[in-house]
Amino acid sequence: MPDSLLTVLTGASRGLGLAIAHAILAREASQHLLTLQRQPDPALAELAQQRGHVLEAWSQDLADALPASQRLAAWLAAQDGERHAGVTLINNAGVLAPLRSAADTDPAALVQALRVGLEAPLLLAAVFLRGTRDWSARRRAGVKLLNVSSGLGRRGMAGSAAYCAAKAGLDNASRALALEEAQQPWPARVVSLAPGVIDTDMQVQLRAGDPAEFPEHDRFVDLQRSGRLWSAEVAAAALLRWLERTDFGERVVVDVRE
Repeated sequence: MPDSLLTVLTGASRGLGLAIAHAILAREASQHLLTLQRQPDPALAELAQQRGHVLEAWSQDLADALPASQRLAAWLAAQDGERHAGVTLINNAGVLAPLRSAADTDPAALVQALRVGLEAPLLLAAVFLRGTRDWSARRRAGVKLLNVSSGLGRRGMAGSAAYCAAKAGLDNASRALALEEAQQPWPARVVSLAPGVIDTDMQVQLRAGDPAEFPEHDRFVDLQRSGRLWSAEVAAAALLRWLERTDFGERVVVDVRE
């Protein structure tokens, strides 16, 4: 019988991704966690060892998505597809370009935000779905793709065109992937989830923006001042609860606060 849960998680260096990794490794059921991040976290390795879980941590630049996807494809091909009761890819990594109009932003910063926020998740999703197509977890509806989106994928915000574009693209790519999976004998379940407004380094970056170039600066300052930000730990718990819902995948583009 399959005896472990396998999760591939991007962007585990800090913020929401780090909180998700901690929450996964704190669980009782046997976990195999693969993280793709800028720098591995020794504390995660220690937690995995204490809990008897398997942790693999790759230092991976997701702005260079093709090698990352090729590495994941080879890694999946080397796994025992009969071993895992559930298999999940959580595409969490994202980059916020400098907070100013796209016309006044260094094109290299726009490229990086789009590569990390849209190109990498799509390539990783493609190899994940292909690589798990014959795994036994498929027959139990146990293969899941969770793309971490944002409310900014569903409404525009001046001063953040690349981030908005990446998240909007992620939403619609998720819709397309779900339609493609529906043609498979044993479909993976696909969701693009907005995780709420979270107190992370990205929020610090938003509050540090120049109000003259970033018109919504004051709104983000007020979110913190009024205590309306979720902690990364609370958001991670809510996200993982969504993954466990029996109706996961029935709606593709969702918000964790619904």
